[in-house]
Amino acid sequence: MSNHQHPHRPARSLLRIPLFRLLAINLAIGACAATLLVGGLLWLNPGHLRELIFADISPGIALALLLASFLITFGSAAMGSAIMAQGLKEHSGKGGGHGSRLAVQETARRTRTH
Repeated sequence: MSNHQHPHRPARSLLRIPLFRLLAINLAIGACAATLLVGGLLWLNPGHLRELIFADISPGIALALLLASFLITFGSAAMGSAIMAQGLKEHSGKGGGHGSRLAVQETARRTRTH
């Protein structure tokens, strides 16, 4: 039974992989921004949006659709910008990815050496 792993513990957590950790962190940032923006829209009430939503029979569906669309938009924008920024140099003010590794390349290098 030494070759079998405990069924409740995965062999390797996804958050230990740098690329997945980067995406998860930026998805959380995008989700926080989306939640704040939906809250701000409800608070500011532009075009009587809050009144329209809460005057409906089931305002939860409208709120869920609004929040879900904002989550998808801002979550994917944050994740995409994090991926695109992987090629930038960290210490210089110039752009370009000369000399820096992408997270995918770093992960591939680590798996080859182990």
